[in-house]
Amino acid sequence: MAPKTDKRPAKRADAERTVTAVLDAALRSFASSPDATVTEIAKAAGVGRVTVYGHFDSLPAIVDALLIRSLAEADAGFAELDLESGTATGAVDRLLHAPWLLGRYQGLLAAATRHLGPEKVRQLHEQVFARIEAVIVRGRHRGEFRTDLPLPWVMASIYALAHAAAAEADAERLPRAEAADLLSTTLLGLLRDPAAGCPSEPVQMTP
Repeated sequence: MAPKTDKRPAKRADAERTVTAVLDAALRSFASSPDATVTEIAKAAGVGRVTVYGHFDSLPAIVDALLIRSLAEADAGFAELDLESGTATGAVDRLLHAPWLLGRYQGLLAAATRHLGPEKVRQLHEQVFARIEAVIVRGRHRGEFRTDLPLPWVMASIYALAHAAAAEADAERLPRAEAADLLSTTLLGLLRDPAAGCPSEPVQMTP
């Protein structure tokens, strides 16, 4: 008698592929419009609404899962950057020019803010921004960055300006490369102590 075949692993793999397809489709859909609906996402994924709802109980659930996945990808990208060598100024510039910030996730921030609320979006960013904060703290300890401003205020300013740059790029009021350059220049101007001749590296300007 042939042994019974356990089909659960195959079903689980199918489910994972479907979830990936839905999230990929959501990312494309939000890039076209932050107002994308479940119907539009399902069509882009090549599945039916019933299939989508079999994995996600609402549009906010899709947005939540997509933002978590996107921020995990961003954090992995940050982990590959060399943030320890050179000046903190150079490290900040590399972080702000990382492709995830103003490139791949077009429209996602607007969709996430709309469906999840700004507080939830900020909370989900905490792990990614912890890497930025570590660089800021290093620069403050080394005398590169000003210490007269409270660190929480500095981080709130970075968060707000980064999202403003993303919104300008998403709305096509600024080319993405220019938005990254302006973001880096603006934030480094905020971080540096105007009264000190801080050592610095040239800010990366996209050709």
